[in-house]
Amino acid sequence: MIYPIVKYGQPVLETKAASIMEFDTPDLHKLVEDMFESMYAAKGVGLAAPQIGRSVAAAVVRGPEPGAEPIMLLNPRVVGESIERDEQYEGCLSFFDYRGLVRRPLRVDVEHARYDGTRVITSFERAMARLVAHEIDHLEGRLYVDRMSAESNLVPVAVYQQTGKPWDY
Repeated sequence: MIYPIVKYGQPVLETKAASIMEFDTPDLHKLVEDMFESMYAAKGVGLAAPQIGRSVAAAVVRGPEPGAEPIMLLNPRVVGESIERDEQYEGCLSFFDYRGLVRRPLRVDVEHARYDGTRVITSFERAMARLVAHEIDHLEGRLYVDRMSAESNLVPVAVYQQTGKPWDY
């Protein structure tokens, strides 16, 4: 099922998502399937469950490169990150008409669960680190605009010049 994307200003986007307590259930499989379908339909590269109105700690991402393998993150939490950071423009399906400069680490180590509930740690670098960190922020009730510096301004997508281009590393 394809869900509409919850837009900025809705309380579910500002609330910490509940941890998933039951794994390998038909409901969990269906949620993740629906999240992937909704993300693809919206032409996104990442989606957190709160963005479809579900306050549970699940997110999906796909790399910006063509043919990138999709990734599911259940109960993710950042357990390490690089000191090196960069600043890139980000957008969001829930805040679709704008882009903003966000500083993020170039590597994040994320502990997350598989469908069977086992925990693993995966390291993500550069664009994938940015995507994963962005989606984990959603699960914490935070949007990318909350991470922008006070000096940064939102750029309307109509005047943003990098649409359709990958991040530059």
